[in-house]
Amino acid sequence: MTKIGLEIHCQLTKLESKLFCPCKADYREFEPNTNICPICMGIPGSLPLLNKSAVEKATLIAMALDCSTPSKIAFFRKNYFYPDLPKNFQITQLNVYGNTSIGWEGKISVGNSKIRIRRIQLEEDPGRLIYEGATEKTKLTLVDYNRAGTPLVEIVTEPDFETPHQVREFLNILSDLLENLNVSDPGLEGAMRADANVSIEGGSKVEIKNIGSFHDLEKAVHFEITRQQSLAERKIEIVQETRHWDDGRKITVSARTKEEEAEYRYHLEADIPWVRINDDTKNQLQTHMPESISSKKERYVSKYGITSQVADILASDRYFSELFENAKNQTNAKDIANMITTDIMGLLDTRKKRETSKLSSEHLSDLVEYIKSNKITRASAKLALDEIIKNGKSLEEIINDLDLGHVSDKEELSNIITQVLNEEAKAVEDAKLNPEIVNFLVGKVMQKTRGKADPELTLSLLKKSLGFD
Repeated sequence: MTKIGLEIHCQLTKLESKLFCPCKADYREFEPNTNICPICMGIPGSLPLLNKSAVEKATLIAMALDCSTPSKIAFFRKNYFYPDLPKNFQITQLNVYGNTSIGWEGKISVGNSKIRIRRIQLEEDPGRLIYEGATEKTKLTLVDYNRAGTPLVEIVTEPDFETPHQVREFLNILSDLLENLNVSDPGLEGAMRADANVSIEGGSKVEIKNIGSFHDLEKAVHFEITRQQSLAERKIEIVQETRHWDDGRKITVSARTKEEEAEYRYHLEADIPWVRINDDTKNQLQTHMPESISSKKERYVSKYGITSQVADILASDRYFSELFENAKNQTNAKDIANMITTDIMGLLDTRKKRETSKLSSEHLSDLVEYIKSNKITRASAKLALDEIIKNGKSLEEIINDLDLGHVSDKEELSNIITQVLNEEAKAVEDAKLNPEIVNFLVGKVMQKTRGKADPELTLSLLKKSLGFD
């Protein structure tokens, strides 16, 4: 039997400052080792000051994961020497004096399975190590302390996963949940990282670190299961250790023996007093908690008649979900949802494109209304959409600038159809034997009108010209 557990580290990227100091939580814009201060570098005489908003956002995550939450929390020093840890200890949490971490005993549903959450703890992120070459052979390791002190939530699961694919599904669900809560942006580099603990029946637990993506995590777990099974078949002992994922060779490599909890010499952080989280705070957080993804999906299907597949895609993405909510009404919701999922998601498929996009909810509702009222064709709407995203002009301006107005005048269309029939004599003859070929002729009319021709009227006039009516 295979057992897989995860330790997921989620940065609270929506905060302005680090966990215990005023340095920016968003460290990515800085040159190496410039987003630092005496507090996050552990200079003697400096004192940490807890970020209240970090406690609130971490509590929100715990509540969303159906965890029990404490009335008071405590912080501990986790002592170990490693180059990315400037203080030689990490301020974190530990359930020594009862349950004093941010949350415990939660769950997430993955398909028909429930993955139990053992605990959630609030802690500071260490600095970042940059290896030159493969980790076991490198002669040079660089250290950037800009990340040190960044607010981090560690989510520890029970070993409830049975397959690498289930691990990947869980992380996708968790990522969507964090984004929906507006506490983290998992798409940012390093914002969401996961270590895996893997064991097979009769073997010791092996921890896998240095995994860059969810995709790599799935591969790493799969490799480690295969490695351990191979050792077991040859009657070779599986030792408890920490292994690193070598992305170049797609294998795990031994890094060090796995530390036990006692080796970290945990002790209560004397510079940070116990923090009370009263019921009023929890109730306020509960009141302002955004609608869950599953609830959104159910509402989109039941209230607006959106297909389950489209609703699932829409509800899982905070950016597009908000765009939909601001643009829709009872009559256009289904059309809005379809336009977002079929057209807009492809045009805004990266963070940079979303940030620079000039598209608003008003643009979107206008586009759908113009299509429904036959002012523009769907093809013209796509052209207009490209321009709106680039410059943010009104739909009316873009229609005039690009001459995208709907061609629905019978006389004008009839003249264009006559031209097409003359140019496509063979297709005309073939259409008399196979009526389906009339669609080819419709396409030719669309080409001549740059997609502006009314498709229904065009089809009707073509059939009449060919003697089908």
